Amino acid sequence: MEFNGVFHQAYDNYCYPLNEDELIINIKTGYDVKKVNIILGDPFAAGILGGGETWNGDKQPIIFKKKLKHQIWWTTTVKPPFKRLKYYFELITEDERWFYFEDGFVSAEQMALEGRSRQCFVFPWMNPCDIPVTPKWVNDTIWYQIFPDRFCNGDHSIDPDYVVPWRNRGKVKNEECFGGDLAGIIKKLDYLKELGINGIYLTPINESPSNHKYDTTDYAKIDPRFGDEDTFKRLVLEAHKRDMRIMLDGVFNHCGYYFAPWQDVLAKGADSEYYDWFMINEWPLDFKHGAAKKGQFYTFGFFDNMPKLNTNNPAVRKYFIDICANWVENYHIDGLRLDVANEVSHRFCKELRARLKEINPDIYILGEIWHNALPWLRGDEFDAVMNYPLGESIKDFWIDKSQTNQDFEYTINRCYTNYMQQTNDVLFNLLDSHDTKRLRSDTKNLDQYFAQLAVLFAMPGSPCIYYGTEIAMPGSYDPDCRRCMPWDDIEAGRFKERIEMVSKLIHLRASEPLLKGRNFHFPDDFADNPRVIQFRKMGWVDTYVEVIVNCSDEDIEVPKDGEVLFERHCIDNTLLTNGILIRKIVGNGDK
Repeated sequence: MEFNGVFHQAYDNYCYPLNEDELIINIKTGYDVKKVNIILGDPFAAGILGGGETWNGDKQPIIFKKKLKHQIWWTTTVKPPFKRLKYYFELITEDERWFYFEDGFVSAEQMALEGRSRQCFVFPWMNPCDIPVTPKWVNDTIWYQIFPDRFCNGDHSIDPDYVVPWRNRGKVKNEECFGGDLAGIIKKLDYLKELGINGIYLTPINESPSNHKYDTTDYAKIDPRFGDEDTFKRLVLEAHKRDMRIMLDGVFNHCGYYFAPWQDVLAKGADSEYYDWFMINEWPLDFKHGAAKKGQFYTFGFFDNMPKLNTNNPAVRKYFIDICANWVENYHIDGLRLDVANEVSHRFCKELRARLKEINPDIYILGEIWHNALPWLRGDEFDAVMNYPLGESIKDFWIDKSQTNQDFEYTINRCYTNYMQQTNDVLFNLLDSHDTKRLRSDTKNLDQYFAQLAVLFAMPGSPCIYYGTEIAMPGSYDPDCRRCMPWDDIEAGRFKERIEMVSKLIHLRASEPLLKGRNFHFPDDFADNPRVIQFRKMGWVDTYVEVIVNCSDEDIEVPKDGEVLFERHCIDNTLLTNGILIRKIVGNGDK
């Protein structure tokens, strides 16, 4: 047996309570393992430790599994009657049988030895307050990310002198300010509602000298170029009237150069009461020769104008948690994204969650983390993270033509075995953002563009599109990915067909419960055509929604029984190249 391919631990995403009654247990094995059984029971079924009785447990097969590139992920759900569990595994290959305990592998012969110790896995107790809980409304939400300066100018009276004319087409520069504001977002709420959007994620809106606002000057103030506190309150109110949620972007890893405490440090040095609010290794700072790169102090990246905040300092934590509490209490925001969340102290994240969930248990706390984020997703910090790995996996299948549908299955399964199911339900799924190239930049073919969006909207979690996605707006890396929204062209009907296509996918996601579900399966009906994606979102019994995307260079025959929910380039039973078919099959158990 491939012992190195086997792994389990009795915590994190391998063993966790889904709710107060159910415990999810997962184990990874190599492909040589053909069958897995779990032997389980109450830890005290044979009396208190040290008693004379022998603990045996009950054997159950584990039948559900997902394929990873080099391993198989086996999963089962159990209901411990006394909220605790003791267990081990039986692993069966074609010609071997081994038992897997916390301290290693035991052969069948060793199992028969009387008196031999067995270090079983144990989940001690399913305490309700330790069960990860995520906001249920997030799974029903389809987000729209807005970069305010480039979205819509709704109030020209607050434009500063240096605002440049709105650029309906063409590239933009980093230093340019176009005057997009909160009033402009309010003006376009009905447009977003008609599109099918019910969640708006705003990049930072606090006072800052830049157009992106990730270099905050005053966390307690709305940037005057965007509006004021009353304007933001009106935005939230108008959004809520339309059953739309609002999520703000909080920048607590670093601040801007003009943040008052940093200015105090620059003026007073080590005598400043705020000196320990930052991570300074050497004073004075030599800005002329790159103080950050010389290691004199820590910053975001190596930007001297973005000093890193010391969230290990209780005073810093209190200051920013109070700021966030005010946003929730007084502005009634529904979500908070933390920028550069993996560099902020875990203590800050835990205290922030406790405070905000006390004010609003349903608030959505999202972290910007681009890699595996399990340490932040144990139920006491973030509800979810931005699911960049999923987006890259989807896009890579179209970029790398050598990938097969088997590769696609492996990488999607990897994305959804990293975390607990509660987290998977609310992962923030995206294909592009203000930090990446736009999807259109790598996807010149519009059919392939819509195909990737169709896959995104069928994945577990909470999908987000970046402003302009509905018109297939182009744009390379920052600042090109932050172009102005071309409202003149939109209102002239230039993008009518594109908007209708994206809106159709959004409304389908919103109306079909199975597309939002967490359970999915990859059949192998197209094993002979490796460039055809096929997966099913599973419901009760044999009910499912099936997604088929033909990424091959040839037309294929597809089944069209059941209800066709969406089709593009599908003629009768023939799915053309770059075609999409989404159909629903209702099993006898659901009829």
